[in-house]
Amino acid sequence: MAPYESDDTTTAREADEPRTGRRRAARYVVPVTVMGVAAATIGLVPAIASSGDPDLPEITAAQLIEKIAKSDVEQLSGTVKITTDLGLPNLGGLENSLASGAMGQGEDGGSSADPSAKLTELASGTHTLRVAADGPDRQKVSLLENAAEYSLIHDGKDVWGYDSGSNEVYHGTVDASGEDRERQPPATPEDFAEEALKAVDDTTSVTVDGTAQVAGRDAYKLVVKPRQSGSTVGVISIAVDHETGMPLKFTLTPSSGGAAVVDVGFTKVSFDKPAASTFDFTPPKGAEVTEDGELERGREHSGKPENAPKSEEDLAKGLDGLKMLGEGWNTVATFDTGGEGGLPTGEAGGDLDGFLGSLGDRVEGEFGTGTVFSTRLVNALFTEDGKVYVGAVTKDALVKAADAGK
Repeated sequence: MAPYESDDTTTAREADEPRTGRRRAARYVVPVTVMGVAAATIGLVPAIASSGDPDLPEITAAQLIEKIAKSDVEQLSGTVKITTDLGLPNLGGLENSLASGAMGQGEDGGSSADPSAKLTELASGTHTLRVAADGPDRQKVSLLENAAEYSLIHDGKDVWGYDSGSNEVYHGTVDASGEDRERQPPATPEDFAEEALKAVDDTTSVTVDGTAQVAGRDAYKLVVKPRQSGSTVGVISIAVDHETGMPLKFTLTPSSGGAAVVDVGFTKVSFDKPAASTFDFTPPKGAEVTEDGELERGREHSGKPENAPKSEEDLAKGLDGLKMLGEGWNTVATFDTGGEGGLPTGEAGGDLDGFLGSLGDRVEGEFGTGTVFSTRLVNALFTEDGKVYVGAVTKDALVKAADAGK
């Protein structure tokens, strides 16, 4: 089927407005610490593999975005495959040790069932998830592993995490609004699509590029591309279910080419009401149960400096004058760390400067000198005078942003 017509992105943006405040299906409750830079990065992610070419009525991009916005799916179950390839350097397991320490796990406390650490595994590699949802108060996502399974269940005010490998259980609660204790990590194509469509503005090209079949269902293919040069985002492709308007597959390919940075899609899906027993959970006999409050106290006494940030909110408060430079897909976030000299050195840092420097590229500009750390999607520039520039832009674009922000 030939590609459908392009649409003015202003119209597409207007069609997107009804999404505000609407409850969406398949959102998973986890503590605030689960969402960091990696999760936010994954939130832009990934590529359509079509297994057919269904003959569907023609639709414009604005109409398709509106169809997504009006989708009211709240009951579903299925299997999702997610592949993430940010091109991060292999640190021989060091990154996992650092992550565990940051989460307050290890010998000084913590639980393998804590969602804040467990779901960060989705930031790399290929994973299979089983998902289910029955309205805004009941969801479940299970991460299938080689010889074990990790499940996160939200049932009313209770949130349960269970690691079958260690037989450990996490328990937390949410208030009526769920605002101060819940977070929804990207787990389905719908979650990723919602984040990507937030970027639709006059710097974006949005088209409908034929049809596909995903998980046995007919779908339209929505294609989102930056109009600007300098972005590391190449193409975002979203397969949208013809009947329900729910995204079934989400793929982001980088501007540098190659495999998708992230590819998320249903391999099986049903929109029937899941059995009530799906969301039932009782800690197994002999399981070690850790309450969320205990984890918080463990983190506070994990040996970190007293002034170390304990949450995203604390971390945000510690950023000195966060600013946004540029527009659209070329937006760069910058902040001042408050210290000069670039990467950590000296007695406290040991040879950390040399080690980290070996992972990055030295750059120079009107701003001075610095080091750029690159992934296939997000790049970060650390300058010698203590400033940081981060964005889904190329190394050259970061240097230009640093020069402009001098």
